[in-house]
Amino acid sequence: MGSTTGRKIKTAPKLKDFVSWFEIPAINFEKAVAFYDYIYGIKMERVVGPTHSMAIFPSTGGVGGAVVQGLGSVPGQNGPLIYLNGGRDLETILSKVTEAGGRIVMPKTFINEESGYFAIFVDIEGNKLALHSR
Repeated sequence: MGSTTGRKIKTAPKLKDFVSWFEIPAINFEKAVAFYDYIYGIKMERVVGPTHSMAIFPSTGGVGGAVVQGLGSVPGQNGPLIYLNGGRDLETILSKVTEAGGRIVMPKTFINEESGYFAIFVDIEGNKLALHSR
């Protein structure tokens, strides 16, 4: 790895968001999709192909994402932590995690007045994710 010390940094264009898409891996696709449908009270659009399947979270112009199943989609608790939108009060969604077969790792926790709250959970496939609400 090289050092950036002493190098001139080119100014990048301003970005609205630094995340443009996320994928939550699954082995048991239908079970994983049912988990997220239940905790959010939604019906995800499914795109099922011969080698890969995807269920897309409904989005109205913000960051989008999907539950995916296929080669290379391996659930796990290591790696980046994705913070999903918890709405006005993340407890509404978090309270359904255990009922849906997931596990709460960190309950609703206050950050500060400006940032709000967060919680961490493990979904039914073994992925560690977080919820955030202001």
